[in-house]
Amino acid sequence: MSMKTATQPIITNEIEFSESPYDFHRLKTSITSFGQDYPSLDLTSYIERIDQTIKQREQYTTSQLTNLLILEGLSNITESEPDWTYFCSQIYLKQLYNEASVNRKYDAGEKYGSFLQLLKTLHKEGIYSSLLLDHYSEEEINTLGTIIDPERDKLFTYIGLRTLADRYLARDYKKQVFELPQERFLIIAMTLMVNEEKNARLKLVEEAYWAMSNLYMTVATPTLSNAGKPVGQLSSCFIDKIDDSLQGIFDSNTDIANLSKAGGGIGVYLGAVRSRGSDIKGYKGVSSGVIPWMKQLNNTAVSVDQLGQRKGAIAVYLDVWHKDIYSFLDSKLNNGDERLRTHDLFTGVCIPDLFMEQVEARADWHLFDPHEVRTVMGYSLEDHFDEEKGNGSFRKKYWECVENESLSRETVPAIDIMKRIMISQLEAGTPYMFYRDEVNRKNANSHQGMIYCSNLCTEITQNMSATTVDEQYTEDGKIITVKTPGDFVVCNLSSINLAKAVTEDVLERLVSIQVRMLDNVIDLNTIPVLQAKLTNEKYRAIGLGTFGWHHLLALKKITWESDEAVQYADSLYEKISFLTIKASMELAKEKGAYPVFENSDWQTGEYFTKRELASPAWDELKKNVSEFGIRNGYLMAVAPNASTSIIAGSTASIDPIFQKVYSEEKKDYKIPVTAPDLSAETTWFYKSAYFIDQQWSIKQNAKRQRHIDQAISFNIYVQNTIKAIDLLNIHIAAWKEGLKTTYYVRSTSSLIEDCDSCAS
Repeated sequence: MSMKTATQPIITNEIEFSESPYDFHRLKTSITSFGQDYPSLDLTSYIERIDQTIKQREQYTTSQLTNLLILEGLSNITESEPDWTYFCSQIYLKQLYNEASVNRKYDAGEKYGSFLQLLKTLHKEGIYSSLLLDHYSEEEINTLGTIIDPERDKLFTYIGLRTLADRYLARDYKKQVFELPQERFLIIAMTLMVNEEKNARLKLVEEAYWAMSNLYMTVATPTLSNAGKPVGQLSSCFIDKIDDSLQGIFDSNTDIANLSKAGGGIGVYLGAVRSRGSDIKGYKGVSSGVIPWMKQLNNTAVSVDQLGQRKGAIAVYLDVWHKDIYSFLDSKLNNGDERLRTHDLFTGVCIPDLFMEQVEARADWHLFDPHEVRTVMGYSLEDHFDEEKGNGSFRKKYWECVENESLSRETVPAIDIMKRIMISQLEAGTPYMFYRDEVNRKNANSHQGMIYCSNLCTEITQNMSATTVDEQYTEDGKIITVKTPGDFVVCNLSSINLAKAVTEDVLERLVSIQVRMLDNVIDLNTIPVLQAKLTNEKYRAIGLGTFGWHHLLALKKITWESDEAVQYADSLYEKISFLTIKASMELAKEKGAYPVFENSDWQTGEYFTKRELASPAWDELKKNVSEFGIRNGYLMAVAPNASTSIIAGSTASIDPIFQKVYSEEKKDYKIPVTAPDLSAETTWFYKSAYFIDQQWSIKQNAKRQRHIDQAISFNIYVQNTIKAIDLLNIHIAAWKEGLKTTYYVRSTSSLIEDCDSCAS
């Protein structure tokens, strides 16, 4: 044992059980090396405070010393000194390197050990699947191991690195560090390119690694977490349309449970389910409506967690003309009959243009039972939409129902329902708004079906239909069930880091590899629900999105509330859309178009006509798409991506920041965070979301929506003092500007639970 004095504490390495006397000069040298890339930081006073703190204790373990260095650094983070986050990240990286080297038994000075040995070790432990070892030779694996660039670890902020390490890096069953950040990116790249042609595969892996490791893009949370592992799937969200039958409802619940277990977020359309008081097999007034089935789904969300990481996440949607709409809107409120509450579900309302017109006119609105409409009228009201703005089959059918006196209905002022929607939004953040007519008018695959609702995060809009049971019979002592599979939507997501990819001018190179990565997810997925697997293969839908919009505006010194920002949204997203469509068309040349391409808006050219995309470049692309096809029936969707944007060190999705400096709360600690690239120049362009005029955000999003074939997770930010008329005007503006959906209403008085499932 070393002798110690009052001013010479012992530093203990708890891993190796060795001790050494405190060496101030050595500590100072280490701190100086961590801070050499950040000359603006005041390391002198920092070192003095560390020295004083250490001398107050007799003994420190190395992990305690590391935590002290990090916590003291984090406490210095301010608007004027944001770089402390990168300094702290370097210290935490050093800890990760040391722990990995001990656990994997290599020299800590190498930072990264043998990549091949990592694959073998964690496969033997059951952490990795055999996929990579089966499909790549040892020579290929060793070659790919050489492209790992530890310098790219310096791109992480502390909160970004900590989020990646705590939630996504592969550890053994004792939670010990094995995998390091660059290895996670390389494993994802290798997984997504595993089935590519061997003569091109290594180059494609290198391109995918380049895109992720430089933080030009992020993959969806399930892909980030599950790639290379034996459990879980790679897609983010799923959407189901429930049939109005006992068998259909319980079969859907089972499917939802299986998908939730595998890490997927779920959207559920309940609009076809009969209302409370409807008849069942001729017995009048016996149906209990949608609320009991929502209770079943609520129990599923709570009891079937997502790989032990978090509870399941389910959003339910109902039409605004459904008789159960009032009880549906009250289901998230904190007061009232708990038997009618589903606090763990998220809610969304499907809204036709006609309803918004009736709200504006302060006119009546009529509520119907969908089962009774089917029985009396011979059609399903939910199966129709207005093909043109102000004219179409939905309003024709709706007024037919109103005029038929044999149909029961409840008649209420439309504005009263809108008030109830807004009350729920201000208290609970939901319901989401799904503008069904606009969604279906812009559906590129309307030749194959209809879109009834969105997903958990409101950015996915794809064809849906219910799965039905045709017959059951016994054969050779087995029970055979024959089903007609419906379109069970699957979301495959990934997002561009706008602030980095745009400023470094890599969009064209990036989008090409990103679309290929997304397309490959479709073939690699092991989806436990067969109709979802079939739908995934039928449309080959992907959702390429973006994050870092506010970050990009700040870097370019563009004020959020300005015509310049609106026009920039238009031009930038037009460029991204062009590159995405082109990349999918090039993939179609190589691998073939999606199976139902014929007669789609892509094939006929209507996709481009509806959006008034006309220029020599667009005309040529339109011609090429029609001739060669397109690989993916749905292409773009902007998800919330809160967690993965944190990893990439940028702002979430298309949202403004909450505050310039804030604390990210974790389970047992807080981490100070600043707006990205905060400086004397950018600070003027970072205005809090709650003080931004939402009309400007709507104008931006309307321009953006024109170029995105699916939808956008668009949050509405309001003060808790907002007047009802002002919130109403925000909703009316969003509808009139052609937004397809809106996500949460985020009030300064409400606590909203962010969705991780769509993070990308």
